[in-house]
This record gives sequence, C-alpha cells and structure tokens, in this order.
Amino acid sequence: MLEALLLQRIAYGIKPNELARLKEIGFEAYIDEQLSPVDAEDAELLKVLKSYKVEAEFKKNGRQVKETWGLDYLNADNKKLWTLYQNRKELSHQEKNRPSGEVVIATWLRALYSKWQLREIIVDFWNNHFNISIDAHDAMPILLPIHDREVIRKHALGNFKDFLIAVAKSPCMLYYLDNALSKASPANENYARELFELHTLGAKHYFNHLYNRWREVPGALEGKPEGYIDEDVYEAARAFTGWTVADGRHDEKGGHLPDTGEFYYFEGWHDNYQKRVLGVEFNSNQAPMEDGLKVLELVAYHPATAYHICYKLCRRLVEDEPNEGLVKQAAALWLAQKEAPDQIKQVIRFILTHKAFKASLGTKVKRPPELIFSYLRSLGGNFMPNQHLFWMFAISGYRYFAWPTPTGHPDTAEYWLNSSMLLMRWNMMQTLLEDWHKMMDIDLIALQPKAVRTCNEIVDFWIERLLGQAAKGETRLRLVNFLAAGGVEDDIPYGEEREVKYRIYQMVTLLAMTPDFQYR
Repeated sequence: MLEALLLQRIAYGIKPNELARLKEIGFEAYIDEQLSPVDAEDAELLKVLKSYKVEAEFKKNGRQVKETWGLDYLNADNKKLWTLYQNRKELSHQEKNRPSGEVVIATWLRALYSKWQLREIIVDFWNNHFNISIDAHDAMPILLPIHDREVIRKHALGNFKDFLIAVAKSPCMLYYLDNALSKASPANENYARELFELHTLGAKHYFNHLYNRWREVPGALEGKPEGYIDEDVYEAARAFTGWTVADGRHDEKGGHLPDTGEFYYFEGWHDNYQKRVLGVEFNSNQAPMEDGLKVLELVAYHPATAYHICYKLCRRLVEDEPNEGLVKQAAALWLAQKEAPDQIKQVIRFILTHKAFKASLGTKVKRPPELIFSYLRSLGGNFMPNQHLFWMFAISGYRYFAWPTPTGHPDTAEYWLNSSMLLMRWNMMQTLLEDWHKMMDIDLIALQPKAVRTCNEIVDFWIERLLGQAAKGETRLRLVNFLAAGGVEDDIPYGEEREVKYRIYQMVTLLAMTPDFQYR
C-alpha cells in the first residue's frame, strides 16, 4: 500500500488515524498540512507531555533521595536554567542532567505521539546537521531546552540564514565548538572550520588541496569563489571573535562578563582589523557583530551551501545516494528562495513531491529512532519511556545530543547494518515487546479483532498493522508456519492460551526483525 510506505518515510511509522487522514486528503495535501504544524492542535502529545512523570532516585549530600519528576524544565526560560547552572555545585549528577534528560524524553514522546510527524523527522535532521554534544561543557545539559526550543525547533522549517545566526549565537554551540573562548590574536578556529565544512559549503567544496591562495580559487576575484580554503577559515574565525556567552568569567580587561547565560558580544575581544572571506573584503572597525553576520550571509547564500544542504536533505528523505538531478533542482529552489521566511519548508516540499521520492520508498534503512518508534507506533498501546530507553539507544549506536564528533549520526545503511548492529536491532524488538523494563502497557491479543482467529488471519492482521502492505517473498509463509508450530495454517493456533499468546508475541517480534520492517 503506497500510503503506508509514505508514512514510513515521512513519519515515525504507521498509525491508523494518520493513515486514514493521508488517504482522505491525498499525499500533497497531507504534506502541506504536515509542513504547517500548529502546536495547539496536537492534543494527544500535549496531554502526554503534561502528564509524564518519572521516579528519580539519586544520592545527594550523602543520603539517598527519591523524587517524582515531570517535564518541568522543558519550557523553562533562560533565567530559571541559568540559576540552576549557577547553583550546580549543590546539585547531584542527576539534577544537573535533568534539563537535557527532559529534552530527550520530550523528543521521544513527540516521535511517538505528535500529530506533526514530518516536523519531528526534520528536527532530527537538523539536530544531526548542527550536532552538539552536551558532554563538552557543564552548562550544556542545563541550557539544552533553550537550544532545542529556540534554535532548532523554531527554525527547522524557516529561513536558513536566520537559522545559521541562531546557531552561531546559541550558548550550546558557542561552548561546543569553543567560540565562547575566541579572542583576537589568535582566534579560535573550531567554529569557523565546522561552519564551512559541515554547516554550509561542505567538505566537497574545500579546495585547499588545489589552491594555496585565495586569488587562485575560481571565481574568487569576482567575489564568487566556487569553494573555500584555509585562508577563508582563518579570516572567518577572526570575524567571530568576541561572540561569547555571558557567564561571568574574567574579561581580561579588568572586569567580568555579565552572568546571565545568554549570548554576549564583547567588543574587547573582537579583532577589528580588515578581513577577506570568500573573496569579499571587510573594512576595519565595522559595527558590533557586523563581521560575523556578514560571514553568515556569505555562506548562507553560497551555491555550494545550497548543494550541500540539499544533498543531505535528499539523502535523509529520499535515498543514500540521491539522484543528482533532484539535488540540483532542489539547490536551485534553495537559492531562488534564499530570503524567503519559509525557504526550508519550500525545498522540503519540492523534494517530497518529486517523482524520485516515491520511486525510492522502501529503500532507506531505519536508524534506531525510526526502528524503535515505528515499532511502538504500529503496536499501539501506552508507552512511557524511562532510563532504560537511554541505554537501549546508546547500545544501538544512537546517542541523543551526545554524538562525540560534530558530524552527527551517520545517515546511510552501511553504518547501521553491520553484523553487530543487526544483533542489537533484533534484541531491541524483543526487549520492547516483552516489556522487560516496564515502559509499555499493551495487550496484543486484545488488539486483534474477534474475527481474526486462524494462523493465516492472525499473521495477515499483524503484517497489515506493522507493514501496511503485503510481506515480501517467503516472509509471510514462514511467520504462519512459526505460529502454527506444526499445526494447520487455516486452523486456530493450538495449545494452551498462555502458549498461544507467547507464540503470537514472538511472531510479531520476528515480523519486526524482517527486512520488510527494517527498511522504510
């Protein structure tokens, strides 16, 4: 069924009500609806977020403490979070990591329950594109709710230049790539290098192995270089000196920075001399922040950035090796709409309505988030994640807000389908359904209609529920044979009630382990 395949790609799996909505209004109208999310209309998710509670147990001041925590920091303002950071010496490890833990929990709940599934897919894309690891600085686990809410989610479907500015000013990014420490003579290059190599033009357009001087780069003398070299990185790093965090540290000028935890531009650390980035001259003594803002505009509007971002979007949404024609067409639209407030939204819509998108369905491997959440959404029931899901994701290779390098999680099958990873994936299916960690309230037998009784009927019901289409090859036959356990496929499964229930649970687990379910 085409609609089911579409949902496997643009959502975290199939839910009956969403499948019905897609059939009712058609794919393009459904995409338009998904690309215009209204949080107030997400009633089920809002209820879940409000009611979520977890029992926290930890040591504090030498004694064991038990508390019930909700998602109290998820929407906290900067003042509340920074006060927590200022008092961090009085907190346990769990309390210091509570804000980031709430963001992860909310991310899971949104993937499971949100009506706006496509936005969640795109938010995950941008979290990997602008990857940060909260392990890099003590303030990052505490400030993560603001980064998630005001930087990533706010701009995920908006304008890319605005997005870049928000990322560059985010305390989490400033700490992660060390720009919070960058001062004139010499500037710290970490952020500037990742800005060019990962966030914008991409490694494909790094030309230092070809050209030693900026004038040699094709197009540079006209202010339109085709790529960048180390000189551009060095000069851009100088442009971002003084972009820091107001964290109260000594300013090395006889005073201290403010202590608010917000972005702060300190003129005393800025390199005000002339600069040249991507063939464009910057005069000395520009207005505050003007050097950095000019760099962000240059890279945001560069054709190489359009290609790099659109290639990654096509890889995420379409296939591991996307069609070159599709990428170039998407990049052309990206540039044409570079000043539009919904630039990213327009490009995503173009990609999803291109013929290459439908032609690719069923070919992208599910990474751990798509695998786990599509499984849970297909099964239905109530699922309330706890600490054990953190570890399940960690051993599966997916580390929310803690991937150690700026590249973000891999997005191709090669990384996720080696022998070690496959074993982990299969084990997760059984662990979840048998509810070893007390996270799920579900009765598969109760979900089956009363008319579904024979081995054939039971298998067909669950294939439809999980896959939304017929299983490929001999998959169905093998599942039926397993459930029948030597009996007759057209008969009711034989054995005691407890034994039959166990076989049904195992059959559903096996179905989730098949290639039919592991791809989207």
